[in-house]
Amino acid sequence: MVNLDWDKLKFEYQPVKSNLRYNYSNGQWDEGKLYTTYDVTLNVASNVLHYGQAIFEGLKAFQCVDGKVRIFRPQANAKRLNASASRLLMPTFPEEMFVEAVRKVVADNIEYVPPYGTGGALYIRPVMYGTTPQIGVSPASDFQLVFIVVPVGAYYKGGIKPVDACVSTDFDRAAPLGTGMIKCAGNYASSLLPGKIAKEKFHCPVALFFDPKTHEYVDEFSTSNFLAITADGTYITPASQSILPSITNDSLLTVAADLGIKVERRPIHRSELPGLAEVAACGTAVVLTPVARIFDGDQVYIYGDEIGPVLKKLYDTMTGIQSAQLPDTHNWLVDVL
Repeated sequence: MVNLDWDKLKFEYQPVKSNLRYNYSNGQWDEGKLYTTYDVTLNVASNVLHYGQAIFEGLKAFQCVDGKVRIFRPQANAKRLNASASRLLMPTFPEEMFVEAVRKVVADNIEYVPPYGTGGALYIRPVMYGTTPQIGVSPASDFQLVFIVVPVGAYYKGGIKPVDACVSTDFDRAAPLGTGMIKCAGNYASSLLPGKIAKEKFHCPVALFFDPKTHEYVDEFSTSNFLAITADGTYITPASQSILPSITNDSLLTVAADLGIKVERRPIHRSELPGLAEVAACGTAVVLTPVARIFDGDQVYIYGDEIGPVLKKLYDTMTGIQSAQLPDTHNWLVDVL
């Protein structure tokens, strides 16, 4: 195992042993190759630099209680990558190849998986981008898909300690793509300005977006999905065509139902925010991070400085499954070796 201070890991990039790259040309993917360099060479006219034809995914591998390393729901990430690729006229990547690619790159960097009990994980970031040099708005014909891995700690300092959020009413990340369209994974550029305002003006690590049409319904946080527990104990999360379909949120909804918690995916009006019992952000990076307060103009909605009982139960169950402390009844975990 490499000499890292596992207990002090941050959620930040650092090079490891290798990354895995696949190239698409003449209508097919190659067999892929491991690289020990982290530089890529692109033509200055590459499609991705001019038209942003790029997507990424995020998933994690964990060292479990029995010492084995397992990946959490890679098949779901493969499906979401392909949904995004189809939306942006990019080639799909066979699901079986995706799972094997993730296993291969994790296995080659197995010594960088944080030990069980440290709270860390090996974050896996597949990123696909168009490499065809062209001047003119059209999809690329050549692509590269790179799988990088990074040992990470908690996304927010303090682990599951609640964080503050503020409503972004002047800046919204994206307009809806339309009925039947899902938001593509892997472009957070338009959330950077609201995120900067949230941090500098309100001292909040995250912004909360409402729907871009009316600004009346909750969409998602700038980094992750929104979920809440109502006063009667129901797990609610927005139903919206303009938010990222979160695999973590989907997993938590399933876990909640397994625990006998009522779940609802529905529109959430801003008038409901004051009456919510517990609020959290959820995603691959943050897992489940409770929200202490939401600043909405002159109003402040307070949810508490400690994680609530329902969120704590969901968090403990989810992380228990990921670390194999609890049974994996939905077959979400994939062994690396």
